[in-house]
Parts: sequence; C-alpha cells; structure tokens
Amino acid sequence: MPSRRTRITPQSSHGQLAAALTALREEFGVPEGFPAAALAEARSAAPPEPAIDLRDLPFVTLDPVGSRDLDQAFHLERTARAATRAAARGFTLHYAIADVPGFVAPGGALDAEARTRGQTLYLPDGAVPLHPPVLSEGRASLLPDADRSAYVWTVALDSDGSVVDARVERALIRSRAQLDYPSAQAAIDLGAAAGPLALLPEVGRLRIAQEHARGGASLNLPEEEILRDEHGYRIERRTPLPVEEWNAQLSLLTGMIAGRMMLDARIGILRTMPPPAPEALDGFRARVAALGTPWPSGLGYGDYLRTLDPATARTAAVLRAAASLFRGADYAAFDGAAPEAPEQAAIAAPYAHVTAPLRRLVDRWGLVVCEALCRDAEVPGWARESLAEVPALMRSSSARAGQLGAAALDRVEAALLRDRAGEIFDAVVLEVRGGQARVQIADPPVTALCPVTGGVDTDHDDAGGMDGTDDTDDAREGRLAGTVIRTRMVHADVATGAIELAPV
Repeated sequence: MPSRRTRITPQSSHGQLAAALTALREEFGVPEGFPAAALAEARSAAPPEPAIDLRDLPFVTLDPVGSRDLDQAFHLERTARAATRAAARGFTLHYAIADVPGFVAPGGALDAEARTRGQTLYLPDGAVPLHPPVLSEGRASLLPDADRSAYVWTVALDSDGSVVDARVERALIRSRAQLDYPSAQAAIDLGAAAGPLALLPEVGRLRIAQEHARGGASLNLPEEEILRDEHGYRIERRTPLPVEEWNAQLSLLTGMIAGRMMLDARIGILRTMPPPAPEALDGFRARVAALGTPWPSGLGYGDYLRTLDPATARTAAVLRAAASLFRGADYAAFDGAAPEAPEQAAIAAPYAHVTAPLRRLVDRWGLVVCEALCRDAEVPGWARESLAEVPALMRSSSARAGQLGAAALDRVEAALLRDRAGEIFDAVVLEVRGGQARVQIADPPVTALCPVTGGVDTDHDDAGGMDGTDDTDDAREGRLAGTVIRTRMVHADVATGAIELAPV
C-alpha cells in the first residue's frame, strides 16, 4: 500500500501545532534532559568484557530508516540437525541484544532515572529516551563496525522452524551492517539479499507457520507515523512490509523462549494478556457478520483474519473490531509460584519482554534473569529483590505513553485539517457506537468521529436503511461499518485536537 502524505508547513498551522505539543509535554510532565549524575554515569560506565568472543559472526541490524537506538542484531545460518533428527537440516539463530544491564548500575542515578521514565516516548516534536542518547544511540547501541557487549541468544531451529534448543550468554559481537526495512525488502524482492538477510524470509515464514499452528494471531494493522523534517510535520499511513513481519518473528521467538525459561525456573516477569471473554467473541462474530465478512465456524481466529483482503474498506473495520478483542495486557512478576494465567493470548504462548532494553525498562530484568538461569547461577540479588516493583512501573509508563501518543496524534490530525473547513472527504467507517462513527479519511490520513444519525451518502449500493427508509439504529449502524461515507470538515482545533465532521 503506498504511503499517504500531507504536510503541515510553517506557513500553515505549524506554529499552533508546536505550541500545542509543548503544552502536552507540560501537561504530562514529560522530562527534559537528564540529571547530571545520570549523564555522568552514562558517559563513564562500561560493562565488563565478556569471556565469549563472537566477533567472527557477521551480525547485522534491521530497523526503520535512520534509527540510532539499535537494540537487536541477528545472524542466521543453516545447520545440520543429525543429532536430533536423522538427515534433517535446520537453522541456527544468533540474536544479540544490547547489554544495557552492563551499563546501568543497580541503585545508581541512571537506574533511578530509568525507573521514573519506564520507556522511550515517541512524540512528533522529538523522542524522549529512556536512557541518555550518549548511551542509547552511542555506547550501548549495536551500531555497525563497533565492538559491543551483548546478550546473545543462540537458538537451534528444526527444518520446520520449531525450537530444538536455546540459551543466552553475554558475548562480544561486531555488527557488519545497519540495514533498513525498505532497502532490505528491495534486496529480497530482487533476489540480491546476502548474508543473514538472505535466510530471513525462509525462517520468518516458518515461524509464521508455527504461529498459525499454535493459534496465535499477529494483527498487521496499517501504521500511522508522525514524521518531522525541516519543512514541517506529516502523517504517513502504511501497511508494514513483509520483511518487518519476518524480523518481528525473531523477537517474538526470543520472547517466548525467555518466558518458558522463566516459568520452568519459577522466577521472572512475563508479559501477559487474558483470552477474550466468550461474550466478546460472540460480539465480534456478530459484528463481522454484519460487515459481510462472517467468521466461519471451525476456523481459528488467526486463520480467519488471514483470509481477509487488506485492501478493502471492510477489512479495516474488521481489524478495528479485532484489535478490541485482546485487552488487559499486563506484566506478572513471580518468584516461586508461577502466575495462574501466564500466557499472552494473542501470541498463544507464555512471553516475556527481553529484546528492547534501550527503550523499555522491564527488558533489563528479563535479560539478567535468563542469563543467570542459563549459567545455573543465582539471579542477582538486586534483580530478585526489585522484581515485584517492575509491573507497576511499566503500567504507569505505558499508560502515559498511550495517552500522550493519542493526544499528540489528535493535534497533528487537527493541524492537517485546520485550513480545510467546508471540504468534502470520503471516509471508511471503522465502527459505529451510539450514533457516532469512527471514520478514517485516506488523504489527509486522519481518523475522527462523525455523527451518523439521519441520512448518510455511501458508495455501497446494498447499504440499505440510509436513504430515509425506516430502519433500527442497531441495524443501520451494523451496516454502516465497513462502508465509505462522505463527510464535510466543519472545524478543527489544533490546541485541543478536536475535529468536527458532519455527514453529507
């Protein structure tokens, strides 16, 4: 799907937007800069040199264009598995994760500041990092052509992508190349991918098949990203590239291995999510049936989603409904008895966050715990003693990140529409509740609410009940979702992010 771009220039509402984003930072208490003591630690601290040297492996990183906080590097190779299955061949994944625990002294100024932040915040007017950039974009980042200490996961996979064996250990590595998603996808499509990248599509597809088999479901929802350059702000809405999903499978695989290690040892911290309640599943079945895309009986949830055509308006409405099914994500710390409900329902397996320590606080604990378990050593006292504190820190930071991100997006969307009062826009109806439709305009890429009581023009001939004939509200709302309606832009307030649309 091509990206949709509409720019906010300094000549339009750039000044109002800058003021609104500054006000948001003040409202949410977003920190500016780092305390001097934390900066001093970030500049001087260094992990002890690992005993294991893996610099002969040609690791590469794969991230969005321009990334500097590089948490992960990978290496893939084919390997014989004769010891486990005669004549079978499989793969070995080496997955290196930045050695943040080696830089952050427990109880120090850097540790204290990271606990107050919880995670990196990504805002239109600049990211607010978890760690000082000298660390997160420099000394600890897995940048190319630099020796780095890392937590290296070595995972043996069978020919079908299933895990045969896994361990994690601290090692010295050296990344050979910093790859980005667009160029990596282009190289794969041209048959020109080399090194570890050449095997990523094959391993990624095998892991996706494993996800299907266990009943997991990855929602590859179109992404909305706010970008800023010297000319102003813009929003890009795009569907993730296949290489992004294959790369994500490496992280999911590692997180599932970590979760299983922790459960087996009865100590750690899991990322959990309860399965949808039966009534929620029934409601989802009713909603997608009303959209004209029924969920066949006997077909798994993930398999159903994979049958949908991502290019249709109705699919956008189905995915909106699907995203609301899985709620209640949380962290569960344990030392002794395992959690009663350890699974992450969307992944359909126990799972832990261990692959992004530069950007997420909890990963530091997960890495330290798993590395100690693999050495048959005691979990470090600082990690064990503070384990129970981490879920609350992550809940608080996740809530702030979600609220702040949504509020910032609202204000950028309002700035895109501020000078377009009276214009008519076609919009996909994602869902309808209580006479209000959440609609998605294609260009400019904006999602907003629009009242749908009364007549509404639609490009679906079979929509029914929208031409003045009698119909119930529930029936009309059910048929509206997944259709394209015409809306008029009435007013947009950049300061509050409020957008007023009216049906045509």
